[in-house]
This record gives sequence, structure tokens and C-alpha cells, in this order.
Amino acid sequence: MTQDEKNELLLTQVVLMFQSAALQQMGKIKNPITEKVEQDLEQAQISIDILDVLYKKMKSNLTQTEEKMFNNVLRELKLNYIDEINKT
Repeated sequence: MTQDEKNELLLTQVVLMFQSAALQQMGKIKNPITEKVEQDLEQAQISIDILDVLYKKMKSNLTQTEEKMFNNVLRELKLNYIDEINKT
């Protein structure tokens, strides 16, 4: 595995970690520790904002694949967040 491949894999893992956290915080998936669906929309917004700032700061250094991943994950999270906000 080349260093570039390793870096892309690590970046993907970071993005997926924040995606999972945000989905848990929105109550879309179970918390693996408590095995309960919990909702904390304030924390979900923070997780989304962290991904958004990472994307904006790194945009000029991303591969096309990485940029597509960021765009897809951010779009999905923002749409789900709006959906949850509209429910309350």
C-alpha cells in the first residue's frame, strides 16, 4: 500500500467516524454503547460542522474521489439534519 492510498483510507475512516456520530446524534441509528436510539441535535450539528470545516480547509488537496465522498456525506447529513429539525 502506498502512502497516498494509506492517507486516503485514513481520511475515509475519519469522515465515516463523524458521519456515524452525526447519524447517532440525530437518532437515525442506535448508539452502540447504550443500544438505544438517542437524539442530541446540537451535537449532531457540531459533528456536521467539523466535517464541513475539514472539507473546506482540505478542499484544494483532495483527490476527486475524496471530494466526492465529502460532498455525498455532507449532503446526506445536512438533509437528515433538516428532516429531524422539521420533526420537532
